[in-house]
Amino acid sequence: MFAKAFRVKSNTAIKGSDRRKLRNDVAATFPTLTSEQLSEIVPNKEELNIIKLYAHKGDALTVYANGRIPVLFEMEKRLYPTVYTLWSHPHLLPAFSTWPPVLHKLAGGADLMLPGVVVPSYGLPQVDRGTLCAITLVGNSAPVAIGIATMSSAEMVAAGMKGKGFTVLHTYMDHLWEFGDKSCPPTIVPLEAEPSEMMDAEEEEQEAGEGEGKSQENSHPIDPCLQTGIRNLSMEDAIQSADMTEKEEANENGAAETTEEDNLDVPQEAEDSRSPQEQMDALLHQCFFHALKCKVKKSELPLLTSTFLRNYMFACCPQGQQLDIKKSSYKKFSKFLQSMQQQNILQVKELNKGVESIVNVDWRHESIRSFVVPIEIAASELSVQDSRSGDGEQPYHCPEITPLYGISSRMAPLFQESGYKKGDTLSSSEVRSAVINYVKLNELVDETNKNFIKVDPILCDCLLDKSEQDEISKLTWDNLLSRCLDKLQPFHQVTFFGHDPIVRKGNNDPIDINIAQRSCNKKVTIIKNLELYGLDPQAVANFLQLKVQASATVTTLPGAKDRAQVQVQGNQIHHLAKLLVEDYQIPRKYIKGLEMAPKMGRKK
Repeated sequence: MFAKAFRVKSNTAIKGSDRRKLRNDVAATFPTLTSEQLSEIVPNKEELNIIKLYAHKGDALTVYANGRIPVLFEMEKRLYPTVYTLWSHPHLLPAFSTWPPVLHKLAGGADLMLPGVVVPSYGLPQVDRGTLCAITLVGNSAPVAIGIATMSSAEMVAAGMKGKGFTVLHTYMDHLWEFGDKSCPPTIVPLEAEPSEMMDAEEEEQEAGEGEGKSQENSHPIDPCLQTGIRNLSMEDAIQSADMTEKEEANENGAAETTEEDNLDVPQEAEDSRSPQEQMDALLHQCFFHALKCKVKKSELPLLTSTFLRNYMFACCPQGQQLDIKKSSYKKFSKFLQSMQQQNILQVKELNKGVESIVNVDWRHESIRSFVVPIEIAASELSVQDSRSGDGEQPYHCPEITPLYGISSRMAPLFQESGYKKGDTLSSSEVRSAVINYVKLNELVDETNKNFIKVDPILCDCLLDKSEQDEISKLTWDNLLSRCLDKLQPFHQVTFFGHDPIVRKGNNDPIDINIAQRSCNKKVTIIKNLELYGLDPQAVANFLQLKVQASATVTTLPGAKDRAQVQVQGNQIHHLAKLLVEDYQIPRKYIKGLEMAPKMGRKK
């Protein structure tokens, strides 16, 4: 519908009566919405615009936008949510998953064919023909498209998961999405049913007697050959599924030969049925994308390929598995990187003779952005109580931060007699000792009152402003030391556990936590400066996402290309305080913003 550009006819602000009518229509279309959620989609006071437009085929459409964000669109007197709305309410529609490589075909105007639908172990969601559904990518519950089911779930299974499954109306990266702020989908970890719960449910159904027939009527058992393990997917499976979607669509239009239908087997096989080589390829891709997305930073480029493999990819290998490139289809790491370079994921150059380095990484590449770290690995990366067994990795230790003071050319004469020169950095105790040493050597202690120090020409030039030089002849010890520390240049030393100290210019920046207001009165928690304390922003985002079951994203910090910030939906300061203060043992003086935590309700 929005794969091609549309033409805007009018853009006007919605009136009070129209706003109430829209709210009632949304409540009737989506009855599962609470009043609070309804107010987020159709706010009471915020500006809401009605945009009349014509699609490329001439269809008249109405789009409702909150500021620049389209939240709903209306076609043939039926309301549909946009992907922006579904990212805030991911469970508003029944969802079906597909492979990441299929997304660009959907954004190009293709419908979703059933061979491209991933069938989870617990079966497909129950929908009827004509039901509006959300389409997600494997490993992420954030919808990337919406479509109308062309057949019921039972009909999909009966058809052997072949044929057109959904008529796609709107996708991430289409022209309606471009009409908004062009933000990327959040990472929402899918919540799957526990195997124990599924077994208990099956046992109850078997014991129910008469209820057994009803359970068969309301569920759609999937043939084992159509099931797949979602957690262990290879890029080859995804690409094969995407190509198959295109072939299936061509067959629907009569453009492909009927002999191709024999090759349209669904690439959904149980993990045990894959060959050892295919399993190693899947592990290789998982470690590769995990390392690029969560471990490697732009400031570390260029990076030796050998270092990338040894220090990054091997570290991303799940516990109990061993990454052996010789057992993969690539045989050599250089051939694997060459394949990734052909896909424009990264760039490798021979900076020194016989030594290759990764010089550039396209972190916006769809393969990197769509990769989701498995839950088990994300949880283990944030474990702060025990070190992971088998890899020798130490638990997190808060860095030791020491204020330092740099000697400027103006202050150099005061410290010269103690053996210091311009550019040296001293601790506060060293500054105190040097000042006391200067006072004693020059006999500046006042004879009548030893609490005062006489100001000589050097102290006058170093510590007094021009307006004070004719007025002040004596200083107390405390005033002398405080003035001296104020005149010195601020530095600080950071010492990470097991590493050499690092001296940085300026005062130490605390971990900055802030609460920001977004559209529809939504609040988000923004965390900055995690890298200064040795914390990985992506790992913190993954942990919070699992802990609070809310969207968490990592973006580049404005004005700092090598720094990142974490953004989490809602006010999550209580969870952050527990993580940073209790688990990581970071002193509160190094954390700014904990006072903005929501007040807990009084117990009645």
